[in-house]
Amino acid sequence: MELQTPPQPPAPAQEARGRPLSHLALETIWYSQRISRADLSRRLEVSRSTASELVSDLLATKLVAEVGDGPSRGGRRPILLEFQDDEHVILGVDMGATHVAVALTNLRGRVLSWREEAHPVRADPDGTRALIARLGDACLADVPGASTALLGIGVAVPAPVDHRDPKRLSPTVLPAWEGRSGFDSLEARYGVPLLVDNDANLGAVAERWWGAGRGIEHFTYIKLATGIGAGLMVGGEVYRGATNAAGEIGHVSIDPKGEPCVCGNRGCLVTFVGGEALVRRARAALVEDPEGPRSLLAGCAITPGLIEEAAMDRDPLAMRVVRDAAHHLGVAIAGLLNLLNPGAVILGGSMARLGDDLLIPLRETVVRRTLVSSVAASEIRVSELGPRGIAIGASTLVLAAALERPSLFPAMRG
Repeated sequence: MELQTPPQPPAPAQEARGRPLSHLALETIWYSQRISRADLSRRLEVSRSTASELVSDLLATKLVAEVGDGPSRGGRRPILLEFQDDEHVILGVDMGATHVAVALTNLRGRVLSWREEAHPVRADPDGTRALIARLGDACLADVPGASTALLGIGVAVPAPVDHRDPKRLSPTVLPAWEGRSGFDSLEARYGVPLLVDNDANLGAVAERWWGAGRGIEHFTYIKLATGIGAGLMVGGEVYRGATNAAGEIGHVSIDPKGEPCVCGNRGCLVTFVGGEALVRRARAALVEDPEGPRSLLAGCAITPGLIEEAAMDRDPLAMRVVRDAAHHLGVAIAGLLNLLNPGAVILGGSMARLGDDLLIPLRETVVRRTLVSSVAASEIRVSELGPRGIAIGASTLVLAAALERPSLFPAMRG
C-alpha cells in the first residue's frame, strides 16, 4: 500500500521560530519531496545564500540529494532537491494485549517488511521483549542494509503513557510488567533511540498522517481489540489530558450494574465490546440459542478473530454478537460526539474489518442518542490502514521526532 505524504503544515518560519534553520529546512524538503533552493529560501524566509548553505549541510547527511533540473521560470532551470526516503529505516512495534507486530518502514511510512505473532503480552514481559527483538531482527534481515540504516524504534503499548516517564507501564493495565517496560534492553540491542506511546494515540497519528484522518483537524480514533482505547486528535495534535490518560474510552461505564472490570469499575465499555467480552457473549449464545449447534462457532475454540470471521461469513449467531457489540459501542460514541463534536470517528483494530456489519447498527444507535448537529458534523468510518495501522503509527512517532529534532538521532547528523 502506497501512502500519501500528509498535507503541508503552515510555513515553518511562521510556525516554529526558535528551531534551528537546518531542522526547518529538512522538514520542509520532506514535506515538499522535491523543491529548488529558491523555493526553499522563500518557504523559510531566508536569503538564497543562507538557503544554499543549509542545503550544503543537508547534502552531506545524504538525507537530501540533487536530482536534476526543475521547470524554468524565465531563467536558468533550477536544480531540484529531493528527500531520500530510503536513506534510513524505522522499526514500528505494535505491542497489543495478545499479539506483537513489527513493521519496518522507510522515511515516507512505506512498509518494507512485516511480522506478527500471537503472544500473551499481558502475562509475559520477558517473552514479549524477546519476541519484539526476534521479529525486529527478521524484518531487518528482509531488507539489505537495513540493520546499518536503522534510525530508531517506536513502540505502541496497550496502556496509558506518561511522557515524563514514557518507559513506565501502568501496573493496573499490565500488572505482570510491574510498572517497567524493560525497553532499555531493546534500545541497547539496536543502538538507536526508542520512543513509546499509547497504541490508540499512535493509531490516531497514523490516520492523521497517512489514512482516513488526513486533512481533518479534529477526530477520534477508536481501537477495537482485546482492549478498547481512543486517540483524541484536537487541532491536528494528540490530546493527552492533564496526566496523559485521556482517551480511555474502554473504561467509561455504560452500565453501573454491569460486569466488574479490571479497572475496579463496573459495566465499562470494554466489558461489552472487548475481545474477552465477545468470546463470553458467543459462548453464552451457543448455549442459549436453539440454533447454536448449527453455528460456525460450535465446537470451536472461540476467539475474537473467529467471531469476526464467522460474522463475515454471515453466521447468524456471530452477527448477533457483533450487532450487540455495535449497540454498546454506539452508546459510548454518542456520548463522545455530544461532548467533543469531532469531525470524524475512525474505527481501527481487528473489529474494523467487519465494515458495514459493524457500522450500520452502530450508526443507528448513535443517531438515536446524539444531538442532530453532532451527528451532522461527524462521519463514522473505518481505518484506511488496516491491521498495520498502529505499527505504522509507532514508526511515524519516530519519523515525526526525527523531522522536528533530527539532532536527537545520531544517524541523521551526517
